[in-house]
Amino acid sequence: MSVKPLRIVHCLRAPIGGIFRHVVDLATTQTELGHTVGIVCDSLTGGAFEEEHIARVAPRLALGVTRVPMRRQLSIADIRSTVDVYGTVRDMRPDVLHGHGAKGGAFVRTIGTALGLFGRRPIRLYCPHGGSLHYDPNTFAGRVYFLLERNFERFTDGLVFVSDYEENCYRAKVAAPRRPVTRVYNGLRPEEFAPVETAPGAADLMFLGMMRDLKGPQVLIEALGILAARGITPTVRLIGAGDDRPAYEARVATLGLSGVSFHDPMQTRDALALGRALILPSLAESMPYVVLEAAAAGIPVIASNVGGLPEILGDDSPSLVPPGNPALLAAAIERHLADPEVALDRAAALRRDVASRFSMRRMADEITDFYGELIARRAGSREYPTARTAPGRHAAAGERR
Repeated sequence: MSVKPLRIVHCLRAPIGGIFRHVVDLATTQTELGHTVGIVCDSLTGGAFEEEHIARVAPRLALGVTRVPMRRQLSIADIRSTVDVYGTVRDMRPDVLHGHGAKGGAFVRTIGTALGLFGRRPIRLYCPHGGSLHYDPNTFAGRVYFLLERNFERFTDGLVFVSDYEENCYRAKVAAPRRPVTRVYNGLRPEEFAPVETAPGAADLMFLGMMRDLKGPQVLIEALGILAARGITPTVRLIGAGDDRPAYEARVATLGLSGVSFHDPMQTRDALALGRALILPSLAESMPYVVLEAAAAGIPVIASNVGGLPEILGDDSPSLVPPGNPALLAAAIERHLADPEVALDRAAALRRDVASRFSMRRMADEITDFYGELIARRAGSREYPTARTAPGRHAAAGERR
């Protein structure tokens, strides 16, 4: 049996990167499953590339895509943003409010609770997607954010984690969940498992992501400097946008890395055609789509051993490198360049594994089933028609699957 039709609103801050990809995939698949879905996100983030993407997505959703100003950091402007989001969400009359990332989660739980004061309260879900969980609990910012997370959990009906790492991180830094939880991996569309044809003149290596230190472009650049000093000069394309990009360009010029070029954001599969291997030198991650997309396309990956990456690549994968260490990253790149055939064989095996575990339809089914279980729990019954029967997939409050 299928889940009864629901009105679902997804809320997040930045309409860029992997979180937005996750939300769009989830929202459009839920629409195909017969639900009425909309997205609320920030109007201050993104450029022409993101505007075009949103323009393609909005007509596919019955409740559309609504954008309101949302600041990244906590500020007094959040009061105005909360009022704006409240008005938008109230008019959508959701059964389910699903917040993504720290700011989206804060809006959903604040607004969902407020709606309950004046009528029917929607189910409130939160998925961190890394977000505030990247903070160090020993810093002032970390203590503030984790205190907020603990308090917000009281106004949460369910928690969704995209990796075991993320759930474990929440337990260690915030608290053992007092609400029902589920872990659902990000998923890919069937067509994304088609091989990508390498473009003429493709680079030896590519970086694809936001140009900010958390994603590690600076680590990659320093690693390339180490290799250049040994006479090893691979061609590299860094694809993405962000405030830190000018600093990276300046450092590349200082090091004299003539084989390194920068490119604006583009569709992922177009970008994957521009390189023979993907480098993801992040300092922190949750469950990055770009690695799944590269793996599905059969492209070799070298990535930091952070977040949920071992859950994709395998705990003992030689493709994993300790984060923030240019020397070790340089060594991994040198090994790859010395024997690319081994890397291609490893990529082919990874592609088969990813195809068996990371399906977009499975992702949407499991998350939507979880909505149904939470609605049934509120109604005082555990019986609810769900898309698929999977006993034990979800956990009650405080339980670990």
